[in-house]
Amino acid sequence: MNHRYDFVYLFDCKDGNPNGDPDAANAPRIDPQDMHGLVSDVCLKRKIRNFVLLAKEAAPGYGIFVQQGSVLNERIAETHKSLGHDVDAKSEKKKATRDQVASARSEMCKRFFDVRTFGAVMSTGANAGQVRGPVQLSFSRSLDPILPLDLSITRMAVTEAKEADSPNQTMGRKNLIPYGLYRCHGFISANLARETGFSEADLELLWQSLTLMFDHDRSASRGTMAPQKLVVFKHQMPLGNAPAHKLFERVSVQRRSTVEVARAFSDYEVVVDRDNLPTGIEVLDLL
Repeated sequence: MNHRYDFVYLFDCKDGNPNGDPDAANAPRIDPQDMHGLVSDVCLKRKIRNFVLLAKEAAPGYGIFVQQGSVLNERIAETHKSLGHDVDAKSEKKKATRDQVASARSEMCKRFFDVRTFGAVMSTGANAGQVRGPVQLSFSRSLDPILPLDLSITRMAVTEAKEADSPNQTMGRKNLIPYGLYRCHGFISANLARETGFSEADLELLWQSLTLMFDHDRSASRGTMAPQKLVVFKHQMPLGNAPAHKLFERVSVQRRSTVEVARAFSDYEVVVDRDNLPTGIEVLDLL
């Protein structure tokens, strides 16, 4: 990795809940001051992890450290064991030495795509240190205010025989938004990539994930979610050739003047300003 990258990622959600808040009865996340929708970085990282698992089928070097049902401390201890380290997190006499922590940290980066991509805290058991990942994502924010809906649903079936003759149908709730276009900013550090071993091949897999991951994460509750635009600013220098926020300002997304309420991506106009780009900056349209 000899280049820094910054990117703007647009995705939308129609008739679904893109990212429910468990502290708010799973309602769509919103900014209460302006009612714009929010999607957490963790939500998108989960979808990327799931896609990599499908695409690589846990091939060597492409395991996923953080996945549903996995016991993280057991994976860290297994890595120490594979390196021949006599380490026990519960024993003061068998705690990992500094060299053992460093070698286990390096091995975790080699084994797990998400560790060398997003980073991880691996000091919760048999210590493997901490990794600061080269790929970071912002919270995604909708371009316009969203309208969270709390809808009632019913079902005809019952769970117990005694309820079969009851005239009351079982009630439930569904949270959704009619439509929202979300904007996410991403950052990829060449210097941190060298530390974790994040490679050009990993980068290509990341771009592939961002363009295809929603197609493998379908559910009725999420509605129709789809990637719509991926604009990448490639820097010639590892440290970068321009501030990221100035580059992001070159990507303008506006609702068309003839549209009062947006209900599709076509209701917006996306303009990328390529005039007088800073020296050493290349713009890539990957979607």
